[in-house]
Amino acid sequence: MSKRKTDPILQVENLQKRFGGIIATDDLSLNVAAGELHAIIGPNGAGKTTLIAQLSGQFKPDSGRIYFAGDDITALAPYKRSSLGLARSFQITSLFLDLSVLDNVALAVQAHAGHSFHFWKNARKEDALRIPARAALERAGLIGRADWPAAALSHGEHRQLELAMALAGEPRMLLLDEPMAGLGPEESARMVAMLRALKAELTILLVEHDMEAVFALADRITVLVYGRVIASGTPNEIRANAQVREAYLGEAEVAHV
Repeated sequence: MSKRKTDPILQVENLQKRFGGIIATDDLSLNVAAGELHAIIGPNGAGKTTLIAQLSGQFKPDSGRIYFAGDDITALAPYKRSSLGLARSFQITSLFLDLSVLDNVALAVQAHAGHSFHFWKNARKEDALRIPARAALERAGLIGRADWPAAALSHGEHRQLELAMALAGEPRMLLLDEPMAGLGPEESARMVAMLRALKAELTILLVEHDMEAVFALADRITVLVYGRVIASGTPNEIRANAQVREAYLGEAEVAHV
């Protein structure tokens, strides 16, 4: 069945999160339609990463509800959210640098499937792990590096590998936190092209500071300031929003995207 852009897959209702006296998420409500790439933007300290952490299960909200594909996941552990098809990329901060690129992704397949192997050398021979791992590397644009040690990859390729590991569980939706961070122009262009291809297959919630990438990729954009939504709409609507210009984008920046 083809995905319809109007079908919401993620619903966030009145989310609140405090850290001491700091309100990181302030009565935040958000809908993400199935099949869209929805970008979250805002200045530093706006609460973007805190929102991603609550959606992935890393942080528990103080109040409010989170629904994924119709299920209330507010209290679910991260691994249970993953089993429903919600994956966060780049939350795995340390790769297995001494293993091959393919081995890294095969481990992610193994973890998602809940397989139990006494020795990694046996797992390396399992087609049930290797075949989906290769498919994930293909989608992430790294199949040509499958046999390389992960330590030999560039920073941008490490980002691609982390994305492949998130794709290994065949998710329905990806939560991406700053995938362009630290990338040079060529690597950023490669990442944008890859995300453009993935958005034809998956729902994506993207937190990103690179405004050129955001406006090139997003179907809809939500703007956060101090944990609160100040605007949500199409890229053209966000460009034209005076409150967004004043709070975040700025006249010069809007003119270039």
